[in-house]
Amino acid sequence: MDRMMLAERIESDLIGPVAIPRDVLYGVHTRRAELNFDVSGLRLRHFPELIQSMAMVKKAAALANMDLGLLSAKKADAILQGCDELIKLNNIDENFPIDMMQGGAGTSTNMNVNEVLTNLALLKMGEHVGDYSKLHPNDDVNLSQSTNDVYPTAIRLTILRACEGLIAAAMALRDAFRAKALQYASTLKVGRTQLQDAVPMTAGQEFEAVAELIDEDIVQVRSASKLLREINLGGSAIGTAINVPSGFARTVCIHLSQISGYQLIPARNFIEATSDTGGFVSFSGVLKRIAVKLTKICNDLRLLGSGPRGGVGEIRLPAVQAGSSIMPGKVNPVIPEMMNQISFQVIGNDLTVTLAASAGQLQLNAMEPVIVLNILQSMRMLTKGMVILKERCIDGIEVDVDRCKMLLDQSLVLATPLANVIGYSKAAYLSKKALVEKRNLRDVVEEENVLTASQAHQIFGDTAEFANVPKIARG
Repeated sequence: MDRMMLAERIESDLIGPVAIPRDVLYGVHTRRAELNFDVSGLRLRHFPELIQSMAMVKKAAALANMDLGLLSAKKADAILQGCDELIKLNNIDENFPIDMMQGGAGTSTNMNVNEVLTNLALLKMGEHVGDYSKLHPNDDVNLSQSTNDVYPTAIRLTILRACEGLIAAAMALRDAFRAKALQYASTLKVGRTQLQDAVPMTAGQEFEAVAELIDEDIVQVRSASKLLREINLGGSAIGTAINVPSGFARTVCIHLSQISGYQLIPARNFIEATSDTGGFVSFSGVLKRIAVKLTKICNDLRLLGSGPRGGVGEIRLPAVQAGSSIMPGKVNPVIPEMMNQISFQVIGNDLTVTLAASAGQLQLNAMEPVIVLNILQSMRMLTKGMVILKERCIDGIEVDVDRCKMLLDQSLVLATPLANVIGYSKAAYLSKKALVEKRNLRDVVEEENVLTASQAHQIFGDTAEFANVPKIARG
């Protein structure tokens, strides 16, 4: 019993006393949250980027409070040193045990950070952990703040910071497709609509179209992220700035911009900004858009690489692992399959964000914890997924040039430029005849003697020109 008591310290709140492991830096509020919300297995410590952003907000607040004469230089200096430790991701593991899925609109996260910073600062001051008479989590570290302006500000800042990695991964993936577009710029193949042979194109054109798809989403991420630069820090509990000194909002925003490296601006209406989660909905929607496009891209890769002999087989995906426990030699498109599943999760996460945003009531949305969990999870998976897709799949793709030529020669796609010369009805008749008789379209056309030698060469010649055949005068 004595040994157990030595391993614990007792802290109290309005509900009563709680035993806390002696050496941890968190306090009573964190311990209660740890016991109350043990549901998802996803802890605050698993998202160090959010802890960093919270520490940046706390550092900016301490500086602003010191500027306004509300916090002594001694206390402020100790808090600032603690903030710097968290920004460097020191003292992370055992000190942030709370579940990301939590009630209380983020209060548990805010208090976890407040308590850790307080105890770090106490140690810097030469005091004992838990001696809140010297420095207090609420009265000092949380001075001029509320969870309701700190937490959403930190969420916004975290997303902004995570955008850099997401955009970098998307740009690298885009460039990988562009490299393939150049490599196979003159490789002719069948273009398809509704899984049916349609018109001729080049493999390079197909790859370049994918690159453009990704490039469009990079623009969308940058645009949506601009909505998150407006913060409600200084609005306090509901945006009325209760218990916040005059000038704090402007001052803290300047400090946070300098600390984070992002140009942040105070919200035009703090009451509106405190309850509104529209920026999160818009940003999550862009993540869903990326996921939808990546799903389409990966479906195409799997289809074009199907076979290798019994399917389309126009491209060869890199073999990264054996594909079957029973079928020797089978290799599966596991990297696109992984990316597909990431995309499905992101799409589901967006629905969660939408429902959580719609659940806001009156002056606050209490569901912000699940919003940040899902957005950060989506960004993390998309970023890592695109890096792996690029490095372990796209970089190593090979186009089977001979297979593309064989399928093109067997197809009827040249009926489209043929129709431009001899008319739609005649071209349809010749196409059907080639299909029914299982013959090459070129042979049927030559047999019917409907083209001049020059016209035949322009349509059926082995050049890339027919992928964009110019108008030919009939007659």
